[in-house]
Amino acid sequence: MSQPSAPRPGSTSRPAASGADPGTSWAGGGTLFAGFLLLVDGVLGVIKGVAGIATNDVYAAVNDYVFKFNVTTWGWIHLILGVVLIFVGWGILKGATWARAVGIALVSLNLIANFMWLPYTPIWAIVTIAIDVFIIWALCTDRSEPAF
Repeated sequence: MSQPSAPRPGSTSRPAASGADPGTSWAGGGTLFAGFLLLVDGVLGVIKGVAGIATNDVYAAVNDYVFKFNVTTWGWIHLILGVVLIFVGWGILKGATWARAVGIALVSLNLIANFMWLPYTPIWAIVTIAIDVFIIWALCTDRSEPAF
C-alpha cells in the first residue's frame, strides 16, 4: 500500500472538500435563476404596464375593492417596477453586491403590488407572487460568491 505523500514546503494546494454543503450550491444556483426570473418578471411588468397605460379596456373593471386605482395608474406602477426589476436582475447576474439587498426590497414591493393587483388579473398575480417568494428566498439564502 502506498501512503499519501506529504505536501511539499510552500505548496498551497488543499484537499478537495468532500463534505461541501449541498444547500449552498443549490442556493447559489437559485440565485442565478432568481436573476433570470427578475429579468423576466421585469419584462412582463413592463408589458403589463404598457397594456394598462395604452388602454383601459385591457383589464376588467373592479367596482368595490379597497385598493382601487385607475388602470392607467396601475400601468405606470407596473411599468416603473418592471424597468427597475430588469436593472436589478442584470445586477444580480453580474454579481453586484448591492443587487441582492436592492432585489429583496424591490421584489417585496412587486409582491405587494401584485397582491393589490389580484382583482384585475388573479391567476397571473398569484403566479407572480409565487415567483417573487422564490426570488426573495434565493436572494436571502445564498452566501456564495457571485456567479460571474
